[in-house]
Amino acid sequence: MSLQRQLAFWALTLAAFVLALLLLRDVLLPFIAALALAYLLDPLADRLERLGMRRLTATIVILCVFLLFFVMTLVLLLPLLSQQLAGLVARLPEVAAKLQALVMERGAPLLERFGGTKLAEDAQSQLGNFVGEATKWVGGLLQSLWSGGTAIIGVFSLLVLTPVIAFYLLADWDRMVETVDGWLPRDHRDTIRGLLHEMDTAIAGFLRGQALVCLLLGLFYAVGLSLLGVNFGALIGIISGFLSFIPYVGSLTGLVLSVGVAIVQFWPDWTMPLATLAVFAAGQFFEGNILQPKLVGDSIGVHPVWLMFALLAFGSLFGFVGLLLAVPLAAVIGVLMRFALRQYLASDLYRGRPDQKLVATGSDNHAGN
Repeated sequence: MSLQRQLAFWALTLAAFVLALLLLRDVLLPFIAALALAYLLDPLADRLERLGMRRLTATIVILCVFLLFFVMTLVLLLPLLSQQLAGLVARLPEVAAKLQALVMERGAPLLERFGGTKLAEDAQSQLGNFVGEATKWVGGLLQSLWSGGTAIIGVFSLLVLTPVIAFYLLADWDRMVETVDGWLPRDHRDTIRGLLHEMDTAIAGFLRGQALVCLLLGLFYAVGLSLLGVNFGALIGIISGFLSFIPYVGSLTGLVLSVGVAIVQFWPDWTMPLATLAVFAAGQFFEGNILQPKLVGDSIGVHPVWLMFALLAFGSLFGFVGLLLAVPLAAVIGVLMRFALRQYLASDLYRGRPDQKLVATGSDNHAGN
């Protein structure tokens, strides 16, 4: 098969895949969730198999334990988080107004000294507009998170569909992998296997490693803020941990929310806001020096900017299904782009042909003479 026909075949395959996502995105969510669940739990099933347990028995044990843990987590955390979310959304305008008043109270004398009363009034007006718009945006974001969270809970509460699909996928995982491996083109099997292994390393490193990092960070922030007595501390900690899969976004979001709430709550005492800041500084040290090197390492290969673009792009195109697919697809595209770059750097298109160089040099010398 010529190179042009191969490119046309894979281009048509990609187009068909994207079209299927667009047409079926409203019904794909439980299947994608089950696929991700089976992918994450497959190493555990393989380990139980090596210990002498049959694959079917290992699958049943793993899914039962997972479902029990998931249901217990919902029962324990859902009432607390829903109550704190409702309270935070309701009190967010009050918190923003108090922060604006504190900023102007401390900053107005300085502005009047350097720019007069007019500058201070303009600054207060601009700050008020900014705070109002920011409050509306954050409130809408929190409400959308809540509505999206209830949608996710509704999907996973269908403890008939998603676990059943995950059960069949996990039980037949090795057989499916072997079948797909048998479909690979003979001439390029080793190359494709190498690419698939690199994709698996990148996806597994992110989904398994980064998911555990987010969980541990969320627990750390939630417990730390709750022990300090910060209002909505558990909710802010969980949100920070959940958003930590995007570098710096989770920690900055939690830091701004928690410090702002702490300032309003404990003013004029600066001890608790500084203690809140210390919690996030400790969390960043913990993440950067212990969690990331131990649990994730350098296996991801997904640049933070590319990851944020993928989340926005796939979320805009395919909705919540796109958000679920954004990270693995970003990893896959990253692997393919690096492979294409290696092929380009090793090709004559980049290196040039020696005979062409000689001809060009000879023509240049002739022109010079």
